[in-house]
Amino acid sequence: MMTALEAVKKKQNCTSVHEAVKAGDVEQLASMIKSGTGINEVDLVHKFTPLHCAAHCGSLECLHWLLWHGADTTRVTVRGWTAAHLAAIRGQDACMQALLINGANAEAQDDRGCTPSHLAAAHGQSYTLQTILRSGANVNVSDRNDWKPVHYAAFHGRLGCLQLLIRWGACIDDVDNNGNLPAHLAAVEGHLHCFKFLVSKMASVTHTLKARNDQGETPRDLAERFYKDNILQYIDGVEKEGEHPEAQEVLAFPAHCAAFKGDLLVLRRLVRSGVININERDDKGSTLMHKAAGQGHVHCLQWLIEMGADCDITNDAGETPKDVAKRFAHLAAVELLTQTGDSNSSDEELDANNIKFFERHGVEGSTDSKEDLTLDKADKRNARIRAYRKIQELQQLLEIAYSNYRQLGGITEEEKKMKKEEREVEKAVRELEAQLEYERVRREKLESQLDDYRAEISHLRESLEKTRIPPAVPVEAETISKSCKEKKRVKKKPACSPGGVFVRLR
Repeated sequence: MMTALEAVKKKQNCTSVHEAVKAGDVEQLASMIKSGTGINEVDLVHKFTPLHCAAHCGSLECLHWLLWHGADTTRVTVRGWTAAHLAAIRGQDACMQALLINGANAEAQDDRGCTPSHLAAAHGQSYTLQTILRSGANVNVSDRNDWKPVHYAAFHGRLGCLQLLIRWGACIDDVDNNGNLPAHLAAVEGHLHCFKFLVSKMASVTHTLKARNDQGETPRDLAERFYKDNILQYIDGVEKEGEHPEAQEVLAFPAHCAAFKGDLLVLRRLVRSGVININERDDKGSTLMHKAAGQGHVHCLQWLIEMGADCDITNDAGETPKDVAKRFAHLAAVELLTQTGDSNSSDEELDANNIKFFERHGVEGSTDSKEDLTLDKADKRNARIRAYRKIQELQQLLEIAYSNYRQLGGITEEEKKMKKEEREVEKAVRELEAQLEYERVRREKLESQLDDYRAEISHLRESLEKTRIPPAVPVEAETISKSCKEKKRVKKKPACSPGGVFVRLR
């Protein structure tokens, strides 16, 4: 933790607002601005304002402060770059998010007609490019040479940006002002992975390989002219085979496949050449760290960590690389990621009274991992504390403002909404009560009708009983019955036989 003397020395070293911003010293920045320094003061070399410096070096807290106090997001440098252009070039995603939220133009054009999305694609900043596209920027915007972001990604060999742009609907069959497809540009520079991917995504392999620009050149012609043997070999193989030798996943995410297989040599080549960003995502949101962790490739994980890969980034399932390693029981990978990941990533519940509350930080796209600033853990924690105190201060001011407004007879939007909801509830209750009353009257009417029907049924039964005649007994049956009775009486024997003689023996 920095001592008071070191803090004083740090402040003394800053002689301008630009230096204060580059040092990430928001307190000295605020002091200078309050002392009369212009918030949009321009340096003499690059025509950078403090906001430009903050976006370029990733001084996030200073950038927030400048935006909060009205810094101009439309100011440009000598090349026509706004702060958003610089954030796109440097991949300062958190700064880009803050700029866009505060109204920065995501489609502002520099002197060549390039927008931030063009520059993000050219420099391989895929995560920042995704942020720009999510803000609503046109994926097919053109510069003055009719180059779209997809042309820049192909020309500079940025495969991650290329596949991201295609997922967002970029047209890969659009040509520039010289008739070049993105595939032509990838062939010129010998970017084999990008060329393979573009060929695989075009409607027809033959059409792509035979496509001619305004000079009548095909991708093969350009590869031959600029001695790109890797492109020529691939074209020969495709024309011979008639299909792509690799699977779609390998074409789109070669570095992910290398990390999955533990092929560190291929992984190094792809990352160091700029083909793939260190935190590149596949179509399921997984980074190279996720792929290596899932297979327990500790050597790949160690190298990725050394290169500055984000250990706490999550995939679409919400899992960090450490979570993936746990799921597959790769204990060595879990131990490595535990040592290097967010030390406060446990499920422990903390509140603002605990200092550890301000040490928790899992925001993707944060500039904490950038090497532009030399902020230690205490600096970052203090920045979060200041931001949290600002929230508390503004909440108190907001409550006071609401109270003042109500005392003056005003009604807030929230209160209007609540009253509207109350009226709607009351209306619904009245409608239900009316419906209930209607159903009650209807039920009584039906019960009355039922009673009438029952009385009529009872009356009809009585009438039926009165008009009913006892059934007559047939004569023949009566005669037979009498005969049977007489026979029974005849057959009955007396107690002694009549006419018997008693003989007495002597």
